[in-house]
Amino acid sequence: MKFSDQLEQRFAAMVTHYPTKRSVLVPMLLYIQDELGALNDEAIHEIAERTELSELEVRNVISYYSMLRTHPIGKYNLQVCTNVSCLLRGGEEILEHCQKKLGVGNKQTTADGLFHMEEVECIGACSWAPALMLNYEFHENLTPQKIDELIDGIRKKEHQ
Repeated sequence: MKFSDQLEQRFAAMVTHYPTKRSVLVPMLLYIQDELGALNDEAIHEIAERTELSELEVRNVISYYSMLRTHPIGKYNLQVCTNVSCLLRGGEEILEHCQKKLGVGNKQTTADGLFHMEEVECIGACSWAPALMLNYEFHENLTPQKIDELIDGIRKKEHQ
């Protein structure tokens, strides 16, 4: 597998900032996933070689982090936090509202491939609960109305 020029440049720059190649593994996996849509066997093999790790070690890291995937998901990934702070401030209701609005269950993708929705343990936004991450953006102090505006806004943008 050959990385894109942008990935090659990122890898070359990042490797110089850490004492070992292994340290660039998680950020590079995220960049690769963003470019390919998922971490396939070829990508895992390539990054394992580049970081001087076994493919098993790379797969273990992928399985540990919920944001890393070996299968494609929707273009917009909604990760709804239901950990203690979010739960106490309505996280469960936000999760249920997202499921109803999108017509999907936990870890499912809408039929049009636009949205993927999943419940997560914590996104580190406890002070602004309830919260979710939409791809890499935080959305905080959520209400069902804010969820509707967010999802409807994306749908409108995508269907123009």
